[in-house]
Amino acid sequence: MSPHVRRPTYPLAHATRHKPRRLPLVLRFAKGAIHSIIVIPVLLHSLFTVLVVYLDRYVAGSVGLPATIIPSLSIVVGLMLVFRNGTSYDRFWTGRNCLTTIGTSVRNLARGFLVSARGKGEGSKLTEEEKQDTEKIVRVLVAILYAIKHNLRAEFNIPPASLASYPPSSRPSTSRRPSFDGEGNGIHTAKAEYISLLPDGLMGYEDQGLSLPLQLTILVESYIRRGFERGWFHGPQASQMTVQINSLVDAYGKMETIRTTPIPVAHMIHQKQVLLLFNCVLPFAIVDDYGWWSVPIVAIVAFTLYGIEGIGVQLEDPFGYDKNDIKMDGIIEDTRQELMVLLDEWRAKADGRSEGLGGMFD
Repeated sequence: MSPHVRRPTYPLAHATRHKPRRLPLVLRFAKGAIHSIIVIPVLLHSLFTVLVVYLDRYVAGSVGLPATIIPSLSIVVGLMLVFRNGTSYDRFWTGRNCLTTIGTSVRNLARGFLVSARGKGEGSKLTEEEKQDTEKIVRVLVAILYAIKHNLRAEFNIPPASLASYPPSSRPSTSRRPSFDGEGNGIHTAKAEYISLLPDGLMGYEDQGLSLPLQLTILVESYIRRGFERGWFHGPQASQMTVQINSLVDAYGKMETIRTTPIPVAHMIHQKQVLLLFNCVLPFAIVDDYGWWSVPIVAIVAFTLYGIEGIGVQLEDPFGYDKNDIKMDGIIEDTRQELMVLLDEWRAKADGRSEGLGGMFD
């Protein structure tokens, strides 16, 4: 087997990296790199340096400035870049921890639901309605993960929004139809699995301001109430399950805060201007000492500084599709697969077809 073939392992097969690197990271200029977003400013500063050197050597005589100006500016540039990158990585790390909190809550709730859902008497079985209710709510738990992911990516109206905003004569069918994002573009890929997890007939109300994750947590809490009435959960257990839902909603709220609260525009404007000022002053400070060597020196400095700033831009909103974003698709897929295995084994046990994970659901 080739050493570069991806070898999946379970669990966490989709969220962790198993493919060996073909090239050292120092030689990588495409996947995961930020070169594409900094090439234009680096090129422009290099061309500006060529102009400065040309003027210094052939036109205006010496146009150099005292080199002592550079340390003063470099301190300001360094402090601003450290602040920007530190703030952006904190947003990335907080978002990842919140996703872990949500996944943990979903796991805990699914575990409690499947273990506690059982017949009332010794040896009795669940009714068909109770089995369908439990299976539906475990699927809803997985659907919450997808709903959170899509909401953080501004992919709304999956499933279709409520019909309240449509005139009666123009209301669309309530059957499954292609969903749309905030730009009106059809979203047809990677949504079928998500839609299949939602209860039949569920209608979203995102067009009226109700987020689908919150709507789905209401279904979960309603199931907890029904389980308490059926005698599946005692009071403290039902209370702890409600705490898990509260933790899930709280973590989602923190992720929404990251998504909807960008770095203040005043900071971004000033940082861009300081970077531009520093890289424009630098050629004048080194042209007398380095001549044409100033061009590659300025290019390297601009590459370094704009690269650091570009990393901060990428990490600022960590919920998208970029290589450097949180691997939400893989993490959620791992959780879905994990819970689907538990649900299949629980269903087999409830139907009397097996012992269910070696008697785990006894």
